[in-house]
Amino acid sequence: MSGFVEKPEPAQVPGLLHLHTGKVRDLYQNQAGELVMVASDRMSAYDWVLPTEIPDKGRVLTQLSLWWFDKLADIVPHHVISTDVPEGAPADWEGRTMVCTSLRMIPVECVARGYLTGSGLAEYQQDRTVCGVTLPEGLVDGSELPAPIFTPATKAEVGEHDENVPYEEVARQVGADTAAQLRQTTLAVYGRARDIARDRGIILADTKFEFGFDAEERLTIGDEVLTPDSSRFWPAELWEPGHPQPSYDKQFVRDWLTSPASGWDRKSERPPPPLPPEVVEQTRAKYIEAYERLTGNVW
Repeated sequence: MSGFVEKPEPAQVPGLLHLHTGKVRDLYQNQAGELVMVASDRMSAYDWVLPTEIPDKGRVLTQLSLWWFDKLADIVPHHVISTDVPEGAPADWEGRTMVCTSLRMIPVECVARGYLTGSGLAEYQQDRTVCGVTLPEGLVDGSELPAPIFTPATKAEVGEHDENVPYEEVARQVGADTAAQLRQTTLAVYGRARDIARDRGIILADTKFEFGFDAEERLTIGDEVLTPDSSRFWPAELWEPGHPQPSYDKQFVRDWLTSPASGWDRKSERPPPPLPPEVVEQTRAKYIEAYERLTGNVW
């Protein structure tokens, strides 16, 4: 059993209908039919939403997504209409709220990989493929791929794990034309972001996107984009294939949870314990460092 250790109660805001509480974001609908997305400071790991929050995390995710949406607008439109906080909403929503057009979401996690690591590495070690894409011999953890690849996954519920699937399965589920559009757009966005990040001394190892169709049936990027929650960012100066790379993400959290210090057995059905203050602070610092290094802005 996994999911929320402590599921939060949604805020009650006049004129807003609460739709969904996700791992990180709370979704509402306003009276105009638009989505109001609020990024919380919740942290998830190993399919659990942890009982301890990371201060400012939701604002970092929101502000970094907005920065990237602007950089990518000539490749694919995004869903953001405004960042105005609805009247009567909690003051804490400032900086973490996006008012968005409602999309018909495509039930596929669109993953682009430029480097071999994570679940892709595990699959490669078994049969030299990732999501049905054959890769050359001799690659190791952290190796740059000959060219970026599209490795989609099915989208899971809270507490479930996304499952990598071959491209042919995506085509079967959503149609050949949509699948081709997803692959082309995912790789185009990854290529732009990889080059921008590289200029700032950061390697974009892999990332995932969510797309939907707007009212005019235009493919549109939604949710978050190119954040430490949805991407693996590595400091370029420390890149060294052959072992796991240091990264700008929740690795401090994962490492502590699987260490003897936590006392938690990942394979058990017990929920994970609260995070200690030093892990919270180290994780917060990494999220902010990623934001500052990518955008050039001071948090």
